[in-house]
Amino acid sequence: MSVSVREVAALAGVSVGTVSNVLNRPDKVTEATVVRVREAIEQLGFVRNDAARQLRAGRSRSIGLVVLDAGNPFFTDLARGAEARALRDGLAVLLGNSDEDAERERSYLELFEEQRVAGLLITPVGHVVPRLERLRERGTPTVLVDRQAENATFSSVAVDDVAGGHMAVSHLVEIGRRRIAFVGGPAGIRQVSDRLEGARRALAEHSTVTIEVIETESLTVLQGRAVGEAIRARPKSERPDAIFAANDLLAVGLLQGLMILSDIRVPEDIALIGYDDIAFASSSVVPLSSIRQPSALIGSTAVDLLLREAATTGDFAHEQVVFQPELIVRASTSTTVASSDE
Repeated sequence: MSVSVREVAALAGVSVGTVSNVLNRPDKVTEATVVRVREAIEQLGFVRNDAARQLRAGRSRSIGLVVLDAGNPFFTDLARGAEARALRDGLAVLLGNSDEDAERERSYLELFEEQRVAGLLITPVGHVVPRLERLRERGTPTVLVDRQAENATFSSVAVDDVAGGHMAVSHLVEIGRRRIAFVGGPAGIRQVSDRLEGARRALAEHSTVTIEVIETESLTVLQGRAVGEAIRARPKSERPDAIFAANDLLAVGLLQGLMILSDIRVPEDIALIGYDDIAFASSSVVPLSSIRQPSALIGSTAVDLLLREAATTGDFAHEQVVFQPELIVRASTSTTVASSDE
């Protein structure tokens, strides 16, 4: 049987209002009273009905976060950054994994609205801007994460993925590679298309370099391994001499598919670079070069923007924060082949 606030107040010898202040505004109560009320709470095993409190307040103390793939360490680190920042303001982060599926994304948006979250952070899959606009009109501020806003109607935190794609392919060209494959997909994911756009811009600066685009169904290790095995099955003359993977999970899978039971050497025969610089990129069988994103900083900055927007009444100047990526060179691109004939 649940214990009521009145029972706590009676045991502590204070009013119900004082118990409420101890629970929600302890700075308004003397330290001795706070101690007495908390001892009564402990003795009775009182647990407050936070759902009822949220209904009265109209908002919860939670932030909804919807990511593309909770199994990707990049998004895990992003969520940790958001969680650490939210905790400083007494907020919790509720994580939803869309798994790159627009229908699952829609379900999470509905669930978080029903839960009356204090705000929403989202890495979108589909075209959800109209839905997000309706959420905001009903009082749920929203920030796009790992995705630049197409206009100034939403705040956003992202990395310049076009610059990152340019950086990756420029590095491959600089070490002498000329037949480059880009592996990633689906193409509808904005991060994938931006990284490919950057790759193509780098290629436009080098007339003798070619690119082959290999689209995958998802950004997973298994998809990377399948592509690696398919490339391994080609005649040597038809293989690329370098691969730019749209994320590190694909790169890890590619490494497995290329090298297991094979005479293909990375980087001597095929150089390989990923994206995100997740924790185990440096500890793979051949340490992976990668384009680093500040994952935890992206998460914490997104919460900062969300809190500022939630605290502002009237017109709000939405902020677009864009971090610059960083090239991390490791063994998978360390070998320089013959110089260019350009």
